[in-house]
Amino acid sequence: MELGFTWGYWTQAMPENFLELSKIAEDAGFDCIWSAESWGSDAFSPLAYIAAHTDRIKLGTGVVQLSARTAAATAMHAITLDHLSGGRLILGLGVSGPQVVEGWYGMPSRKPLARTREYVEVLRTIFRREGPVEFQGDHIQMPYTGEGAEGLGKPLKVMTHPLREIPIWIGAEGPKNVTQTAEIADGWLPLYYSPFRPEVYADQLAGASDDFQIAVNVSMKVTDDIEAALYGTRASLGFYIGGMGAKGQNYHTKLMARMGYEEEAYKIQDLFFEGKRDEAIAAVPAEFADEISLVGPVERIRERLQAWEESPVTMINVSARTEEEIRLLADVVKG
Repeated sequence: MELGFTWGYWTQAMPENFLELSKIAEDAGFDCIWSAESWGSDAFSPLAYIAAHTDRIKLGTGVVQLSARTAAATAMHAITLDHLSGGRLILGLGVSGPQVVEGWYGMPSRKPLARTREYVEVLRTIFRREGPVEFQGDHIQMPYTGEGAEGLGKPLKVMTHPLREIPIWIGAEGPKNVTQTAEIADGWLPLYYSPFRPEVYADQLAGASDDFQIAVNVSMKVTDDIEAALYGTRASLGFYIGGMGAKGQNYHTKLMARMGYEEEAYKIQDLFFEGKRDEAIAAVPAEFADEISLVGPVERIRERLQAWEESPVTMINVSARTEEEIRLLADVVKG
């Protein structure tokens, strides 16, 4: 089981001790550092900063949003960062939801599966550098031939030679998206996953290759107060399930329903939309939060880690904000 260190996306400013703690994570034996983006900090720049001050640890975007950049622009970012880091990048991608895609990026949110497939195909074509890129899909045209085109576009081959074909991982939740991810990607980034319910994704992962990777963000805390430790997970679930998306278009709500908590999922969403956020969080079952977390005394965490070891998951990603916590979590998982 590999161990990832996640920074997520920044809120008001760069997190305190950002570089110092990243270096400590590498020293403690973490395998990867992950950076994200929403509508604030971008995913690539923090990793470039970390790359300049580390030697071994892998660097993952978890995730880069497809609507933020053309596939060619993402390929340029990825190739550049892979060079700067000596071949340590994992390129994590995701479509995001319609509120962000249309509200922040001003792009259409339709047909996310088809858009993702075309995007990945273009990235792989660029990374392989076998010739100038010529692609005429429904969502991507290179050269562009759509409305307003002047007809002067020229197929081009990326000038900077990629060090390798950079691994592409995809953040996916819906059954069709996970199935496609297992088919076209090198790895999968679930928002949350229960090792106690492997049947939820068994059919979708059936087509994955033997070396397919799965990295899951897990709330991990060594404590004697399990109830208090689970509150953060329940609050996050309440926000994502209740408010990250419109009714009928919230992937997180649908996922919780598929995981055996349908009644609770839609109750959380209803409470959130009624402005009852505290009640929405309280409606998140503690047992569900516990399934997707690793909290409690060291002995309990190590016991529950066994279920993760036996699952298809290959990496758990945790968040820690002190040196003591970083080293403790590394010892629990890898010691």
